[in-house]
Amino acid sequence: MDIITKIYDIANSTMPVPTTGGGFHLAFVGAVLVLTVLLSWAFRNCTDRALRTLTGFVWVVIVALEIYKQLVFCLSLSDGVLSWDYAWYIFPFQFCSSPLYIVPIIAFSGNNKLRERCIAYMMTFSLFAGLAVFCYPNDVFIETTGINYQTMIHHGSQILLGVLYGVRYRAKLNAKFFFGGVRIFVTMVFIAMALNVGVYQGLVHFGIDETFNMFFISPYFDCTLPLLGTVDSMLPYPVFVCVYFFGFILCALIVFSIFRACTKNSRPAVMSRKARLRAYERDCVFYYNM
Repeated sequence: MDIITKIYDIANSTMPVPTTGGGFHLAFVGAVLVLTVLLSWAFRNCTDRALRTLTGFVWVVIVALEIYKQLVFCLSLSDGVLSWDYAWYIFPFQFCSSPLYIVPIIAFSGNNKLRERCIAYMMTFSLFAGLAVFCYPNDVFIETTGINYQTMIHHGSQILLGVLYGVRYRAKLNAKFFFGGVRIFVTMVFIAMALNVGVYQGLVHFGIDETFNMFFISPYFDCTLPLLGTVDSMLPYPVFVCVYFFGFILCALIVFSIFRACTKNSRPAVMSRKARLRAYERDCVFYYNM
């Protein structure tokens, strides 16, 4: 039992709550920036197998850290006895939790349309969400040391993978590719809404009075996200959901447009059918005269 107590104390060790712009925050900003630049350069033209390996490794890390987070929030120790009380507000289906379900598709599924759509989602919607948290992390910082590391590593992985996919798949950056990511976003939002209604009704049925607000769009609880929380308090619920929905699509489109602008000179030129035929004829003449 002493071992369990020691492990529990280590897992729940505390620190002063970090602040935006403080040393802890800026250290992670610098680390993620350097790692993202280095890996994006190293993997810009990598093989599919190498990308899958890196993606799978990152997924294992964030899953392990998510398990740690769930245990820390739900386990308590009293007189050497562990007890479990699930904190429903940390159920892992928030916007920033979506890589837990999207990344393994990229790492382990075949080269199909679903995988390509997941890549588009990660390099637009997920990347924007990770950047938003890194710009203003106050709402995710608490006293528990391990949770602060977990949240920065998790959101940092969204930035890392998002930029990496944008660089690696720069040849695919067209409207069809972007709207593939939108389809994944729409699917995730509908799942979140279904959970918000279904799970909440189940909790009420069993007499459990806890917050359950996936993607922060529950009809039963207020949105607590910066800026969106203000919008939620000012608008009727259906209008708020529309603003949320199209607002995130707009932010993802901005991220996508930045990728297109930054990789314009490194993408292969799109040739018309006549241009391809002329190039083919020139090649045939060249090889015939050799």
